[in-house]
Amino acid sequence: MLNPLVCVIDDDDIHQYTTSRIINSTQLAQKVLLFSDGEYALDYFGENINDIAKIPDVIFLDLAMPVMDGWQFLTEFIKLKPKARKSITLYLMSSSINPTDLKRARLISAVSDFIVKPFTKERCVEILNALEVN
Repeated sequence: MLNPLVCVIDDDDIHQYTTSRIINSTQLAQKVLLFSDGEYALDYFGENINDIAKIPDVIFLDLAMPVMDGWQFLTEFIKLKPKARKSITLYLMSSSINPTDLKRARLISAVSDFIVKPFTKERCVEILNALEVN
């Protein structure tokens, strides 16, 4: 897949900034959508679900956020995802390596993998290049 649309959902401004810089530095992404909580992201997806150009190809989702955390977002996203007319790959991100979170993430088929922060350019390149195969 050439130039995927990437989405970062994270309430931490510094992590949002560094993650978007990493993604942009790969020169593999068309654009990076940034959301500070899951509720804003869901609103955006709901409004644009029929426009495949506005729906991301890959989502990097933080777990610990106010308003709507990553788990709550996932519950709603799973309901919305079948309405999208494209494949969306989702990665959970957290600075925690809580075994309960890892186990829970593995039980959700919509989750491709669990990334422990910090996010690296090498991991980003690996993920974005893997999208080309799908």
